[in-house]
Amino acid sequence: MKRRQFIEQSAAATALVTLGGFGLQSCTASTKTKKITILHTNDVHSHIDAFGPEDGRNANQGGVARRATLVESIRNENPNTLLLDAGDIFQGTPYFNYYGGELEFKLMSKLKYDAATIGNHDFDNGIDGLYAQLPHAEFKFLSANYDFKNTIMDTHVKPYHIFIKDGIKIGVFGLGIKLDGLVNKNMYKETNYLDPIEIAQDMTRILKDEEHCDLIICLSHLGYHYRRSPDKISDLNLAKATKNIDLIIGGHTHTFLPKPTVAQNVDGKNVLVNQVGCYGINLGRIDFYFDAEKNKTANGTSIIV
Repeated sequence: MKRRQFIEQSAAATALVTLGGFGLQSCTASTKTKKITILHTNDVHSHIDAFGPEDGRNANQGGVARRATLVESIRNENPNTLLLDAGDIFQGTPYFNYYGGELEFKLMSKLKYDAATIGNHDFDNGIDGLYAQLPHAEFKFLSANYDFKNTIMDTHVKPYHIFIKDGIKIGVFGLGIKLDGLVNKNMYKETNYLDPIEIAQDMTRILKDEEHCDLIICLSHLGYHYRRSPDKISDLNLAKATKNIDLIIGGHTHTFLPKPTVAQNVDGKNVLVNQVGCYGINLGRIDFYFDAEKNKTANGTSIIV
């Protein structure tokens, strides 16, 4: 099967998502409709190569080269595309043990990632090791609730960034999981963890009310949901406790979702929450459509690489 046919069939197999405040995308969209495509990964964990033919349920899946071809094909289809990562770029194969993250950042730069947030395993060579690899990263690091002001990472990580695609203003901010208990204090040093819900409320106020963004995306490494600790901060709980977030791209829990979950926010409006497992096996794709008044519709899918 040709790659383009595969992409089209994968998209066609996914149900359109109706969101509160969003309409249902019509097959007869106006020619004035603008389409923004969001591609995303999470918890790739230094998996550069594809899984081999004998690698069980993941056989012949993943790999940076295949992802690059897929991303290029989608960008050719729609130049108004962002490529984002929700953290845990590091740790998991000998590539990280040998190169310390250099290869991961160089390859992400080759794929022209636009932004990434920081996961707990991205501190596995310490904050100094993370800082040492920054020259190889030609994309933005976003984290609003890690305060790095007393560390070597100060000024190298921004709370949010605004991208403009086809006149659509897209605000993206990052959130990270509490490091205490997951990472040795010596590895993250004076990094200060701030409450994700409070920070998200600040971010959405800034991005919606001050920056007047048309689309707000949270890159989260909080985890999708914790059944044994349902009140623990997670993407689903974040969606319920905040407003004005259109899409939460998650990581940390290695949750494979075939399509985005629709959760209700504090105002009763719907939020897309998505996560595509781990190891680069899947590529998430969310298409947003904007009419002349910038009313939004959306659909989403997970594409096997």
